Order: sequence, then structure tokens, then C-alpha cells
Amino acid sequence: MIGRKISISMILLFLGIQVGVTQEIAQAQTSVAQANTTKSTCPAQLPSSVDAIINLPQFSRMRWGILVKPLSSGQSLYNRDAEKYFIPASNTKLFTTAAALQKLGANFRIRTSVYQDGEGIVRVVGRGDPSLKDAQLTVLAKQLSQQGIRQINQLIADDSYFQGEVVNSSWQWEDVQAYYGAPVNSLILNENASVLKFVPQTIGKPLKLNWAEPTEGYWWRIENNTVTTSENEPSFVEVSRDLKGQILRIQGQLAVNSQPEITALAIFDPVENFLRHFRQSLGREKISVQQTSSSNGGKNEQEIAVIESAPLSDLMVETNVNSNNLFAEALLRILGSKQPLAKNQRTADAGLQVLKTTLTELGIEPTNYILVDGSGLSRKNLISPEALVQLLQVMGKSSQAEVFRASLPVAGISGTLKNRFRNTLAERIVQAKTGTMTGVVSLSGYINAPNYEPLVFSIMVNQSEQPASVVRKAMDDIVVLLSQLQRC
Repeated sequence: MIGRKISISMILLFLGIQVGVTQEIAQAQTSVAQANTTKSTCPAQLPSSVDAIINLPQFSRMRWGILVKPLSSGQSLYNRDAEKYFIPASNTKLFTTAAALQKLGANFRIRTSVYQDGEGIVRVVGRGDPSLKDAQLTVLAKQLSQQGIRQINQLIADDSYFQGEVVNSSWQWEDVQAYYGAPVNSLILNENASVLKFVPQTIGKPLKLNWAEPTEGYWWRIENNTVTTSENEPSFVEVSRDLKGQILRIQGQLAVNSQPEITALAIFDPVENFLRHFRQSLGREKISVQQTSSSNGGKNEQEIAVIESAPLSDLMVETNVNSNNLFAEALLRILGSKQPLAKNQRTADAGLQVLKTTLTELGIEPTNYILVDGSGLSRKNLISPEALVQLLQVMGKSSQAEVFRASLPVAGISGTLKNRFRNTLAERIVQAKTGTMTGVVSLSGYINAPNYEPLVFSIMVNQSEQPASVVRKAMDDIVVLLSQLQRC
């Protein structure tokens, strides 16, 4: 079932706004918190204070894994099962982005090229740019127009840069339907998602469906079992797909006086989606297209148009600040594409090999984690808090520390931490990666404690039957305690 809440980036996609990296995040890195000096915690008090939180009766059935260390020291300030495996959810992205930064460099850009394969034959080659939007297709179309191209006999989409399935086999079906489980291929466009708005009508009538891209609706068979209800009635909309992908079942209700609901769906044919949009962009530049098709490679002899992504440092911000699964999975595959594939090897698996080798080079013990994807969407991922803290320490002291830390949400300021830690001592001084799925909540990152040395921490909860909001509140209480540390 596809949830109703969608990310900021997807809402901006619906509105047609291009997202850049804001200065607000960078400024927050250097902000000095207005510390409440009346509150303090001595290191000797920390174990009992944390235990008092995690030993509450409502947490008795869940598993906690916690490790807190100074950034520059091996000494543990608090340890609870830190060497044991936990499902990490999106804390996995810390490993993926660290490896990408080490191997590719902060200035690496992803290139999307158009080649001329013959008279009237044009081939567009994707290399997995997850940030590609319609605006970039317009740029490519204008480049072709400026070269005097007015007709394309055959437009070919080359989707061969990534080999293997576009969806991880261990992802859950309900996730694969939603925008955050979108397919990962070489020619990604608009995050491989369709944005849909539900609008209430008069009482008793079905909700009206408005697609961000009107032609999207032609690809679905829609079963609309929704209704507009009277004022102030409860509102909910649930969307699900059949296993083949093309039947969209919509249930729910919106009150007649309620605001429209926006959701986003994973598209089921990304290559066809790309070709359709590119053909429209070419048409707006008065370039006609006679025929479209897909291919598995070519000679790449004459590049006639090109667009490049923002640098990796910016892509990492989207990956970690907004916890973007598609970006993480694309980066994993790009790592794999930089080496020759063995026979029948998938690019994602090659990426996992590069990731593991890179982490070992950084000093992360290979037995401290098991990874099967780059985003954390799979429940087969297992990471110990010890491994996450080790990674955070290594990256926090490396030459890439500034870029890596700038990619993390800032407490009370940005991304998935924007609405957490507000009006607490932790606001602005905590940079951390969140992670959430059913029964799983995690938070790992850095604390610039005003009255103590810089800290790294990882807090992970598994097998929780409590609402995620309750667990997050307990985690936040622990982080605020850490922010209050002082030498005494």
C-alpha cells in the first residue's frame, strides 16, 4: 500500500521546481547553539541516565543498540549491544555515500549523452543520473536544435549502463509500488515516479485524479473507489498496484472542505517513460521523431549533446538529508560500473563489492555489517552500531570530513531532522542520519557538544511494536543528554 505522505523533493517535482543545495544547511554547520548552561550531564552519570530512558516498560520488548564515543577517541561513553547486528534502515546510506565520496570524489558528475549513430538515428545514453528532470531534457533538445536537427527517424534509448534487475529482489512489494521504491535503471527521469493529486468533489462523488504529467494517466487502468464526504469527516487515501503493475486501485475519502492529497507512485516502465518525455521535449523544439526504440549499447562515436549532473557533493546532500533511496541505489550502481563486470554479474552486486572493499580500506571491520542494497530498504541489511560509529569517526577525521558531514540533516534545521530537536540544546549542533521502517528506528551521527569534545553516536532499535514517534522521542531524549555533556 502506498502511503499518503511524500517527500519534499517529490512535492517540488509535482510543482516543477528544481531543487538545489541551500545555503541554509551549510550555515547551520557553523552555527553556535544557544546553550542552556543550567543543564549538564557528567560522563559518570550518562549510563544511568540513558538506562532510565531505554528501560521504560513500554520499551521492554524491543532491542536497543547504542554506542557513544568521542570523535577522536576509542573510549566508549555508553555501550549497549553495540557489537550486535541490527536492521539499519536508511542508516545504510552512510556507508554508500562514504564509499562514493572516497572512490568518486566530491566533484564527480554523472554524464547523460546523445550520440548520432547514423543519418537520422539518434541514441541517448544514460549513466544513472538520479537527478535528471524534464528541465535537463529541454537542455538536450535545445542542443540538438542548435545543430540544425529537425527530424529524427529513430530515437534510441540506451539503458545498458546498469546491468541487472531494476528492483532489489528483497524489497517488499508495498515499497516497490511507492515512489521511494522506484526502479533504478540507467535512464532515470523525474526520480522514476508519477505524482498524483486527489481533489475532493461534491459530496458523494469520487475524488478527482490530477496527474502532474497528464499523459501519465494513459498508462494505468484505474479502479477509483473513493468518495467525497461531508465537512470535517476523517480523510485518507490508499493506493495499491496489482502485481503486473498497470492496474491502480484507489480507496479512501476526503472531506469536501479538505485540501487535496498528493502521492507519488513508482513507474513500471522507466525506459518508455524516458522516451515519451524526451520526445515531448524534442517536439517543443520543433524536432519531429518518427520512431522510438531501446537498445543495449552502441559505439558512442559522435557525441552531439550532453548534460551533466550536479557534483557528487550535492547528490550526497539529497541522498542523506532527504533520505532519497533512488539516489543511494544509483550511487551504488555507479560504483559498480567503474569496473568490468564478470559474466552475468549485476552492476548492483559489483557496487556492493566496491563498497565493501572501500570500507575495509577505511578500517571498517567487514564482519560488522552485511549489506544487500545501497539505500537500506531491504530488511536483509544488518549493521552493528559499532560499525556505524567506526565509519563516522573515520570520515569525521578524514580530508573529506567537511563534505561528508555537510550531507547530513541538521537538528531542527534540515531534511529528516527539520522538525526534531527544536528548542533543545541539540538544535543545530547535531548532524545525523535517520532511518525508519516498520519496527525499526535508527539515528547515527555527530554532536558538537558545547561543553565537551565532539561526539559520534549510533542508536538503533529493532523489533519495536511502539509507534515510531514514541521511539524517536526516546532517542531524541538520549541525544539531548549527550548534548549536555560536560567534564566533571
